[in-house]
Order: sequence, then structure tokens, then C-alpha cells
Amino acid sequence: MSPRFPLPPFTWDTATEKVRAIEDCWNSREPARVALAYTIDSFWRNHLEFLSGRAAIEAFLARKWAEQLEYRLINEVWAFTDNRIAARFAYEYCDRGGSWFRAYGNENWELDPDGLIRRRLASINEYPIAETDRMFLWQLGRRPDDHPELSDFDF
Repeated sequence: MSPRFPLPPFTWDTATEKVRAIEDCWNSREPARVALAYTIDSFWRNHLEFLSGRAAIEAFLARKWAEQLEYRLINEVWAFTDNRIAARFAYEYCDRGGSWFRAYGNENWELDPDGLIRRRLASINEYPIAETDRMFLWQLGRRPDDHPELSDFDF
């Protein structure tokens, strides 16, 4: 597989670029595409679920986005080292019953030399919101460049 730029070791600029690239990928809501950003044997902890490997990641994301409709994510760099990035994030979605939710959390990523994430540890808290309280209102897909960043919101 070809490298996924930018590659470690990271600077502030390249860590920010990597975090945005991951956000864009997730906002595609294409499980197979997203799974390719992770190593073949990538390890995940997501809420209380533990996953290993691209096939498990792809299956997890397919389940996730079948239930979490209108999914929109914003990521932001929290900290980084040579091959690790800590990101904070928020996302909004509605369930099949039309109820809306917002989730906040932190992810820690360890990347291999080719820029693939080999370890993803996510801590996530979700709560219901009214549809009128939604803040992530762009068209489905990539967040527009002129949309506010996570730090621009009061949460």
C-alpha cells in the first residue's frame, strides 16, 4: 500500500493536516475508504468495543453509519509527538427514529512510518440534543474550509 501523507515525524502543521485528512475521510462515511487509513492489523478501542484489523474496522463503521444518520464530524489536534497524535472531536448524528445526538471525545493515534494508524484509542461521550441545537449544518461530506473549527464552538 502506498504511504498516507503526511508522514511521521509530525510538526504542528503536518499533525493538523493529518487530523483534517482523517476528518475528511470519516465524513465521507465510506467504511472501506476509512479502513484504508489504518494498518492491516490496526487495533481499536472505541467506547467499550475492541477491534483488530481492517475487516473489523470496516464492519464496525458500516454498522455505525447504518444507525448514525446525518453524521458530521469535526477533529482538532490536541497534542502530538513524532508518530502519535491526540485529537479531540465532536460529531452530530440522528438515529433511525429521528432523535439527534452530539458526541464529544478524544482519540489517541499511533501511526506507522507509512502514515497509517496502527492504534486508535477513543473515549466518547454522547448525549441527546434537540434538532434546533445542531451546530454542524454543512451538506453531508467534507466540512467546508470556511466552517468554524471545533475551538470556535463553546464546548
